Amino acid sequence: MRIVFIGPPGAGKGTQCKRLVEFLKIPHLSTGEMLRQVKNQDSALARWVSSYLDAGKLAPDHLVMRIVAQRLSAGDCDIGCLFDGFPRTLVQAQLLDEHFAKTNRKLDFVLELQAAEEELIKRMSKRAELEKRADDTQETIRARLHVYETQTAPLLQYYRERGLLEIVDGMRDPGSVFADIVSIVDKRRSG
Repeated sequence: MRIVFIGPPGAGKGTQCKRLVEFLKIPHLSTGEMLRQVKNQDSALARWVSSYLDAGKLAPDHLVMRIVAQRLSAGDCDIGCLFDGFPRTLVQAQLLDEHFAKTNRKLDFVLELQAAEEELIKRMSKRAELEKRADDTQETIRARLHVYETQTAPLLQYYRERGLLEIVDGMRDPGSVFADIVSIVDKRRSG
């Protein structure tokens, strides 16, 4: 199965991603990790990636897709994968669709983990306190949530229109959330 996992900071996406890749025995593709790996290589692509990351900018959509396509060509992705942090933009979603069309593959579904903003702020504030992250103030947390919301809304609509969007309530305990995710996987496998 090929699944895109979307969720705001603090929704429990990391926990659920780990559980889902173990359950499905598929690779977890984090674009952040992929970009950092490329950056550490000695190549023209690495220097290009570094020029964006070192300046604190998001890498361009086509560059990210090039790195994702390269990773998808690895044999372990033949059985599927879980995309985490990709696509981030509508252009990236369209590029992924084009890649799948060329390689005779398809995206099985998109999973959105939802949680109320106030709960997310509470969770992230607590995490910031536990991890001693002084820069994670309520103000910066709200700004991160706003960026997520504005970047993600068009993606959600894009996938909803294509019948691929599945929504899970992330406000419950992790076990209940995962049970809902497994139900969706089972429904999509048989449907």
